[in-house]
Amino acid sequence: MDTLPPQHMDGAIELLRRGVEVYYLRRLTLLEKARGELKLPKSSRGDIKVLMNIEERWFRRVTEDFLVMRRMILAYRSLMKSYIQLLNKAKALSERERITLKPAISSIEKQLEEMARMIVEEAGKRYPVYNRLVDELGIRGNIKAQEALAELITYLDPSKGFRKTSNLLGLFKPIRGRRKIYSGHLRRALQRLTASVNNIRTCELTTKMEKETLSRVWRICRQEALGRLATPAQG
Repeated sequence: MDTLPPQHMDGAIELLRRGVEVYYLRRLTLLEKARGELKLPKSSRGDIKVLMNIEERWFRRVTEDFLVMRRMILAYRSLMKSYIQLLNKAKALSERERITLKPAISSIEKQLEEMARMIVEEAGKRYPVYNRLVDELGIRGNIKAQEALAELITYLDPSKGFRKTSNLLGLFKPIRGRRKIYSGHLRRALQRLTASVNNIRTCELTTKMEKETLSRVWRICRQEALGRLATPAQG
């Protein structure tokens, strides 16, 4: 698959339960690039041929846990986007005009908190390492920080080395003349988490702080993954 829209996730989960392996393309920009190189039209048949010619490493195999978490995280991101837009609009208004937006802002704040709690609860059920990380980082009770952590571990792959993991979040120096490509959503989640862990505002963050937080999360996730592999199956 090139993308996994939220409305198709139930279908993808059903395929997984039937034993079908499901993969999706990590970067949609590769689709357009490969289409141009192969000189194929933008059509369903053309896209299938394009996908077949893209290297396997650019695809991610998904699990039911990932899809369930991803759907909630996408909803949270959408709410956050609306919230930020409303806040920006409010800043441009006079104090009297700003009052009209307060009910809408308050409503979204409540929805964000409710969705964050759902994400935190689900992460605790689906990822054994999650509760350990919450305690290790000292963020239990901080619902925003716990949501940010849930978002990170949903997308992090502990089988990848730390360098690739940090590159995914943009913690690298860009090559001169090239655009820096990374996940902005995950970087912002890391920033929210790091600010909470260090009890500072996001504007006070440094790249070193972010990298240290990510390293702690990655290291514990990797230990957990290796521990599961080393544990013999019970028969």
